[in-house]
Amino acid sequence: MARAFDAPHVLNIADLRRLAKRRVPRIVFDYIDGGADGEVTLRENCRVFDDVMFRPRNAVAIPTIDLRTRVLGAELALPFLLAPVGSSRMFYPRGEVVAARAAGKAGTGYILSTLSGTRVDEVKAGTTGPVWYQVYLVGGRDVALAGIERARACGCTALVVTIDTAVAGMRERDFKNGTKELLTRRPFTMLPYVHQFLARPWWLAGFLRDGGTMSFPNVVLPDGPMSYADVGAALEKSTVSWDDLEWIRSAWKGPLVVKGVLVGDDARRAVDEGADAIVVSNHGGRQLDGVYPTLRALPEVVTAAKGRTEVLFDGGIRRGADVAKALAMGARAALIGRAYAYGLGAGGEAGVTRAIQILRADLIRTLKLLGCASVADLNASHVTVPADWQRT
Repeated sequence: MARAFDAPHVLNIADLRRLAKRRVPRIVFDYIDGGADGEVTLRENCRVFDDVMFRPRNAVAIPTIDLRTRVLGAELALPFLLAPVGSSRMFYPRGEVVAARAAGKAGTGYILSTLSGTRVDEVKAGTTGPVWYQVYLVGGRDVALAGIERARACGCTALVVTIDTAVAGMRERDFKNGTKELLTRRPFTMLPYVHQFLARPWWLAGFLRDGGTMSFPNVVLPDGPMSYADVGAALEKSTVSWDDLEWIRSAWKGPLVVKGVLVGDDARRAVDEGADAIVVSNHGGRQLDGVYPTLRALPEVVTAAKGRTEVLFDGGIRRGADVAKALAMGARAALIGRAYAYGLGAGGEAGVTRAIQILRADLIRTLKLLGCASVADLNASHVTVPADWQRT
């Protein structure tokens, strides 16, 4: 039998990462774990939190901590949501539904990628929490509009438009692991890479029971759902421009979120185009390597937004203290991606739940040690930020 997920002995997100690496094939783990080119931005997204130091108020007794926040008018029990992670069904059977269910039980939201292996209506039906839909324009405008309508019809409460995918980043680990060769589905071409799957028999059994090589059911082409193929080529043909926001906004009457903002000019443009929230994000270091880590970019974007829209933060979060720093620096809430994806790969719903529990407990402990009773009270006085981080 497969070893059960041992949640009490998982103390941090790094433990979940190690368990995921043991459970899933290398090609799947590196898809979760890897970044673009030399992975400089990937590493800096995590390391940069070390540059921001806390300023606690001591001798303060706080019996309870209030983690609630409001994002786009909805109250969440936690100041973080689960970020869109494509192809999550590779990590664990029906991975998107599993992760969304864990988020709902924790009182927070889940964001579904267009490039997921589960239909948006199935994900929405599987959770008690809010679901946002992240739209890519793969397949063209009409295909995207149909996807937006399905998201609206099943009750998704916000639409997320990602603007940093003019092309797919150069993710060298994927090439080394044979992603291109495996997608050919030609036996002799695939053969040198098949051992990765055979080395993880319990994962392979679950993957095959779940249907094997998946399609993208939220991208419905004239001949059916888009097959699992070269996503990079599809993204290159469907680059989002600012002009696209006009027709997207006309099709979607609810809250609109623009994800992939790293500079003040883009923040101001997103606000002018009607964004109800913007996400400071570099795609987890998976697109352009060598850009600012997102925490470094956050002050400039917050200043540019001038309170005219909600600013969300994405990138590098591995501890609740990281969430606290982002909130103190002006973010309304954070998005966590790899932190829960490691949990999904390690143990399905139990792993995602454990990731959320770890971040929640970390955050409560951090606020108590800061002498801060609620996330709403976090502000710039609770942190020291390097002076050169603020740009105009």
